[in-house]
Amino acid sequence: MPNLSQQRCFNHFQREAVARCLECRQYFCRECITEHDDRSICAACLRKLLERPLRRRRALTGIFQLGQCLLGVMVLWFFFYEAGEKLLAVPAAFHEGTLWQVNWLDK
Repeated sequence: MPNLSQQRCFNHFQREAVARCLECRQYFCRECITEHDDRSICAACLRKLLERPLRRRRALTGIFQLGQCLLGVMVLWFFFYEAGEKLLAVPAAFHEGTLWQVNWLDK
C-alpha cells in the first residue's frame, strides 16, 4: 500500500493528499475532502450519498401525487353521478314546464 505522504490529490495533482475517500478509494487534498458521518469522503461521493434518498422520495412523491389525482377524479365522478341521479329523479313535467301551470299547492 502506498504511503499517504507520497500521494497527490485526485483533482489537484500539484497538491499533496491528506486523506483517502472511503467510498471511491481515491486520495484528496484538504479542499476536496470532507467529513460526513464520522468518515472522510470526497465531494463527488458525498453528492451521490445525499442524492440516493432524494430519488426514493421523488418516486414516493410521484406515487402519492398519482394517488391524489385518482382520488380527485373519483370524487368528481361521484359528485357528477349523484347530480345526474338527482336530475333524473325530477319529474318530466318539471322539464316541460307543465308543472308550473298547475297549482301544486292544492294537491
